Amino acid sequence: MTVIELIEQAAERLTQAQVAFGHGTTNAFDEAAWLVLWRLGHPLDALDEVADTAVTDAQRDEALALIDERIRTRKPAAYLTHQAWLQGVPFYVDERVIVPRSFIAEVLADGSIDAWLSDQTHRVLDLCTGNGSLAVLAAMAYPDVVVDAVDISDDALAVARINVDQHGLGDRITLLHSDGLQAARGPYDLILCNPPYVNADSMKKLPAEYQAEPELALASGEDGMDFTRALFAALRAEPDRYMGRDAVLVLEIGNERPNFERAFPDLPVTWLETTSGADQLLLITRDALLLESA
Repeated sequence: MTVIELIEQAAERLTQAQVAFGHGTTNAFDEAAWLVLWRLGHPLDALDEVADTAVTDAQRDEALALIDERIRTRKPAAYLTHQAWLQGVPFYVDERVIVPRSFIAEVLADGSIDAWLSDQTHRVLDLCTGNGSLAVLAAMAYPDVVVDAVDISDDALAVARINVDQHGLGDRITLLHSDGLQAARGPYDLILCNPPYVNADSMKKLPAEYQAEPELALASGEDGMDFTRALFAALRAEPDRYMGRDAVLVLEIGNERPNFERAFPDLPVTWLETTSGADQLLLITRDALLLESA
């Protein structure tokens, strides 16, 4: 048996088991390739080079055992390998954090929010940092900024510490335990936030792979907007504490655009284009946020 034949066999098992994807892959073949190559010790971008390499019976059994674990536990592959990537950058993950998949990573990489920034953009807040991936990507994208990475979960911050240290950014990224903005040390020029936003009905229907993630990082009340309401209220109550004069907030709301627009019908926002379309990520200026609250 060759590597590619093993991957195809593994993909068939995943398909038959009807596992759910969305934590780094979108289909059975890619998920199987990830797990098989990782178990065999090959780089995940080396499939073309190793596709026709023979595998031993022991290697086949080990790889298929990992596939069976994926099926049996319904854990995302990232939890089994402790690996995840955003924009090609590797990150450590485990069950203490959700698997990083934020579309904010795209706009950091492609520069599509740069028009709202300037040479005065120095202080960045990554609110709800999870494993710290957005804080790391922001520091990489903007070498002159410093980042506060905030989370309510000490477990998440412990994982974030691993990633900040692995990428050598401890001198520019500060990890803070905070319930929302309470311990944030503003004012900030750029606030990034991938918060809990899943509505109650959707939470009940999530596939097992998503239910394996910390609920604290997903659920946000009946319409998914509880965290966002609290965030906007805090920013409007003390704008000078948290936001610089030209500050912008980049906010992810997943598939909740209808609920967002019902909750904040008069808020002037800019919807940002991503690979998922222009419905999941938005930008709000300080002026727009305060104007709508007036």
